[in-house]
Amino acid sequence: MNTFSAAFMTFIACFIVVPMLGGIARRLGAYEIVHEATQRVYVLFGNVVGIIEEPGFHCLWKEFGWRGLLVNWLGKCHVLDMRMDQEYVRSQAVNSEEGAPMGIGVWYEMYVSDPVAFLFRNADPRGSLAANVSSATVRCLSNMPLEEMLEDRHTMSQTVRAEVSPKSSEWGYQIGSVYVRKVHFRDAGMIRQIEAKVVNRLRQVTSAIKQAGANQVSVITSTAERDAATEFARAAAMRPAIIGAALHEIGKDPEIADGLFLVLETQQLLASSATVTLIPQGSGALGGLLAAGDAPLALPPARPAPPQAKHTPAT
Repeated sequence: MNTFSAAFMTFIACFIVVPMLGGIARRLGAYEIVHEATQRVYVLFGNVVGIIEEPGFHCLWKEFGWRGLLVNWLGKCHVLDMRMDQEYVRSQAVNSEEGAPMGIGVWYEMYVSDPVAFLFRNADPRGSLAANVSSATVRCLSNMPLEEMLEDRHTMSQTVRAEVSPKSSEWGYQIGSVYVRKVHFRDAGMIRQIEAKVVNRLRQVTSAIKQAGANQVSVITSTAERDAATEFARAAAMRPAIIGAALHEIGKDPEIADGLFLVLETQQLLASSATVTLIPQGSGALGGLLAAGDAPLALPPARPAPPQAKHTPAT
């Protein structure tokens, strides 16, 4: 029983009594906990008592004296987020120097630099900053040449930042990076015209590339054909000289020449479809008879058959 009572009392003390005492002490200004990347602005009777900038454990009565004991009861504490924030302003309407309707999107960073000015000099500093960026974009980037507007975004970003920064500092905001993120055409008809021009240009470039390739192929083909014809003509011109030189060497020996021509003559006879008849020497008129016997005989034309009589059967 004593163990259970001790455990119950410990539970009551740790989870009920201690938090209640801590809350009362915190409410009385005995201490305050400031989180990372935050600042606290204390206001008493319409006046700023003090600002706690460093995160950690702070005693209000030590920071602000006797006013620290009353600020949580009779005053107000403003907790500010000091982290950097980002905002994007979409499609601000401007006109180029040539009169083209353009839209510009601006992305910018900001953070609270002066907590007092942020709280009391402007009722809506965030909205005022966005409106200031929009008006600065329209005021500073209108009537620019279209080529510079589409290409030189860095200079445009610096111009907008230089225009916005002095006014934002008065409202407790510090501008970080400003970047012109998007530049686009707002007229749908102009967009279609540009698309049509780009498509036509791409077709022209494609056809020019194809034509240049075809011309190059034709040049290579004609060059190859010319070189091949030259080599064939040279070979045809060299062939008689080579054959004549070989025949000249063969003709120096009569026996070799006779044998060669005999072999060539025999090859030509064998390759032809003619009939070869061997006749012995001294045969006399035998050659003429054999030649006449090989000729085809002329046969007389066949006589037509006599007509046959028709027999009519008796009735």
